[in-house]
Amino acid sequence: MTLAAKVYIVGAGPGDPELITVKGLRILQQADVVLYTDSLVREELVQMASEHAQIYKSAGMDLEEIVQIMAGHVREGRSVARIHTGDPAVYGAILEQMALLRKENIEYEIIPGVSSVFASAAILGAELTIPDLTQTLILTRVGGRTPVPEREQLRSLAEHHCTIALYLSATLAKKAVDDLSAAGWSPDTPVAVVQKATWPEQKVIRTTLEHLVRAMGDAHISSHAMILAGWALDPGLAESTEHRSKLYDKTFTHRYRKGVAMHD
Repeated sequence: MTLAAKVYIVGAGPGDPELITVKGLRILQQADVVLYTDSLVREELVQMASEHAQIYKSAGMDLEEIVQIMAGHVREGRSVARIHTGDPAVYGAILEQMALLRKENIEYEIIPGVSSVFASAAILGAELTIPDLTQTLILTRVGGRTPVPEREQLRSLAEHHCTIALYLSATLAKKAVDDLSAAGWSPDTPVAVVQKATWPEQKVIRTTLEHLVRAMGDAHISSHAMILAGWALDPGLAESTEHRSKLYDKTFTHRYRKGVAMHD
């Protein structure tokens, strides 16, 4: 299938080249032009592009330069794969690219990818929504150089006492601990940190809220890390008989399965 002359914004997944979607890989392999964030996307993945593709590294480019390159190639009838890490919809900085592409009357399409939060959960062997424990996952970040809206301050969000995933917050771990503690989180709340999920140099630590800052310091983790906090991260859950889903309970009926009759 020949690709249309437009920009494909492709989520490449968290790092492992095999975690790109089938559709994303097809676009990468067929695109005339590949523009990727070389500081975040694995070279092994980009090497799967066509040998005839024109490759650009975007880490040193500004927004206008990136868009002009993409728009120029599309106007000349070429397909462009703009490769992003993770899923483009989550901290992907794609809105400004889309706005300029629209201004240039350049068509684009977004291809979703595997976010680092879900790669991290898989690495940890964790389900982030546990029945009768937590059914909500908040994806957010700690406000730093780039602030967050006042109504979305971590201390306020933490009052829900659900599972929280913190992107882009490795250097602000102390503030995260302070905010969660101020919201009433227990010092022994389980916390896990995954740095560079699915990369060869991946690091994983399991700790508690009280010991998070020290644990990250000891592991020399200060960037490219996903912080997951909440009782869904308790490694002892798998050994417990509590908090089990009713989905596979033989007494629980749904449209595909009739319940087993209970007798005295």
